[in-house]
Amino acid sequence: MTAGAEPSPRGARAQVEATIDVAQARRFGARLRRWFRANGRDLPWRKTRDPYRILVSELMLQQTQVSRVVPKYGEFLATFPTLHDVARARPGRVTEAWSGLGYYARARNLHALARHVTNRGRDEAATLPPDVASLRALPGIGAYTAGAVSSFAYERRAELVDTNVARVLKRVFAPDVDIKRGPGQKRIWTIARAILPRTGRAAWTHNQALMELGALICTARVARCDQCPVRSVCATHGSRFTSSPRPSAVPPPSDPASTGTGARRSRCRSAADGRSSAPCR
Repeated sequence: MTAGAEPSPRGARAQVEATIDVAQARRFGARLRRWFRANGRDLPWRKTRDPYRILVSELMLQQTQVSRVVPKYGEFLATFPTLHDVARARPGRVTEAWSGLGYYARARNLHALARHVTNRGRDEAATLPPDVASLRALPGIGAYTAGAVSSFAYERRAELVDTNVARVLKRVFAPDVDIKRGPGQKRIWTIARAILPRTGRAAWTHNQALMELGALICTARVARCDQCPVRSVCATHGSRFTSSPRPSAVPPPSDPASTGTGARRSRCRSAADGRSSAPCR
């Protein structure tokens, strides 16, 4: 599934009443954020607002287990503390530092982006822009990545939709939507925008919580409704999604980590992000 058919944010909030129930959305958001504050995993990229470090985490988490990313994230940042350091390094050196994570195009993309942003390493003060539109203009940055950097680094009110988020929003608000098709994707992006909290700081928690819920509770193979903090406002609570996973099923690349102990985590990037693969949580 790709999540690249996001609509323009203009008018999305005005469409909310035609898309979802406002009271339902408010209860959903409040319960979701309260749950995350008590249950969110302690991950290193959640402790920073540095846009470069956020970007590195987003790239590393593409189709890579959290347990593998955590140590490599620290090692990579020790070698390349800033975007400027990446830009001035040889491409092969960046790829070497990425060793063990696979999907080396991610390292090459990071190097190319760093050289673009820093004017080939000449501008030591250069950094990633805060707004989604400017981030989208950068090479290799699509809708999801732009939203993630804007929200997680700059605490902007930016929506983001990956596989986990799309699944949660579909089940809670739009069970009849086909999230594999363009119209369904657009509706999910509209919902994601419409339910954002009023402040960027709250949106940081909200976006992290949405992905965490999809990774740990509302998974692709089974929805653990008995553990879900938003089950009372979920349109599919108690439906077929609560059935046990088939033992013989092999999780596809887009399946999230259900325990945080090595299962594949996934956040499927938008078609624009399709220059990179789906990230995993």
